[in-house]
Amino acid sequence: MWTELWIAIALLLVIEGIIPFLSPKTMRQALVSMLSLDDNALRVSGLVSMLAGVGLLYILR
Repeated sequence: MWTELWIAIALLLVIEGIIPFLSPKTMRQALVSMLSLDDNALRVSGLVSMLAGVGLLYILR
């Protein structure tokens, strides 16, 4: 179980690194636009992301 968790974390880091590596300007613009969002909008986007991940895990398992 721990091995799979570390593999998942490693893949997450690889995937999160793709955008800044390929297009740092786009990543910078996205971060600047996130600064203008209020806390509730960020929380909702985080919740949607988590639910999508849980749903994907449910489908795959």
